[in-house]
Amino acid sequence: MNIAIFSPNQNPYSETFIQAHKAYLKGNIFYYYGSKGDVKLEGTPRLISKFKRITLNIIRKLTKKQHTYVNDISLLLSLKKNNINVLLVEYGTHAYNLLKIFKQSKLPFIVHFHGYDASVKAVIKDCNCYDEVFKAAAKIIVVSKKMEQQIISMGCPKSKVVYNVYGPHPDYELVNPNFSKQQFLFVGRLTDKKAPYYTIIAFKQVVEKYPNAKLLIAGNGILFNVCKNLIQMYKLESNVKLLGIITPFEYRELLSNSLAFVQHSITAEDGDMEGTPLAVLEASAAGLPVISTIHAGIPDVILNETTGFLVTEHDVDAMAEKMILLLNNKELAMHLGNNGKNRIKTHFTLKRHIDVIDNLLEEASV
Repeated sequence: MNIAIFSPNQNPYSETFIQAHKAYLKGNIFYYYGSKGDVKLEGTPRLISKFKRITLNIIRKLTKKQHTYVNDISLLLSLKKNNINVLLVEYGTHAYNLLKIFKQSKLPFIVHFHGYDASVKAVIKDCNCYDEVFKAAAKIIVVSKKMEQQIISMGCPKSKVVYNVYGPHPDYELVNPNFSKQQFLFVGRLTDKKAPYYTIIAFKQVVEKYPNAKLLIAGNGILFNVCKNLIQMYKLESNVKLLGIITPFEYRELLSNSLAFVQHSITAEDGDMEGTPLAVLEASAAGLPVISTIHAGIPDVILNETTGFLVTEHDVDAMAEKMILLLNNKELAMHLGNNGKNRIKTHFTLKRHIDVIDNLLEEASV
């Protein structure tokens, strides 16, 4: 089976779930990336021959077609040339923007929603609630129970919606935390919905009782300087470290030496919500307890007081209390972490996630 994956971006560091689709889905993968009018095929210099592109440009000028015409027709010709059987479209917004081309190709396609594309109010409004996407797509994949409710409330037939949480790479299951340090870890984009400033504010209370405790924050984003300023204001420079972007290997090393993973996700003012954060799944697979919030898909995978702790959004005091609780009781941290590792192995493996998509693509292509 020849599968075309469509994504707005080529290889963003934060979209490891898309890289997993490229690497593990069955069949021949053709990765098309870029926005409407500028779609490229990874591994090739151009979608069509230089001669054909010149011809299309002449036609566009003579007939006064839109500026996207050449790329749109080139894309259709590329899909035909590569004998594509089915399309997997990453993000509902991308499906909406390229919907006309998908319809013209007459190929079946599945749309994979991830988070902001199903929650940001302005995005949903701009995409007209995705009515045409829902109508044309063979299936709609969602990554949380909350997102499933949102998509159905927008008008997508329940029969088309498939709940399929991400799965962490198996390498995370090989991590065996030693719980030797008073160290907490957060890994993710520093954005409004992840509210890293709340984690820092909560950790300030932790340091008052445990002056040697550490909080490591890995990632980048629009709130990087906010976090930096907050650390300086609270005089936490020796306790809280901003690591920037790290590799998966570095992440696993940090997991092996930490006490718990912390993430205070909230619903942003514009409506932006998580899907199910992959970093949370990875941390739990590694055997660390997760301290997070009752938000989006997090309660789907983290069981309160069984594999970690979940607090109400914006409840900084409760998050601080849970961090202090684990510092007081390392055995509890080990117990929760082990429960989490077993839960991920049983219910949320990468193989399960990929198998679901493989089956949907195969069914759609028949």
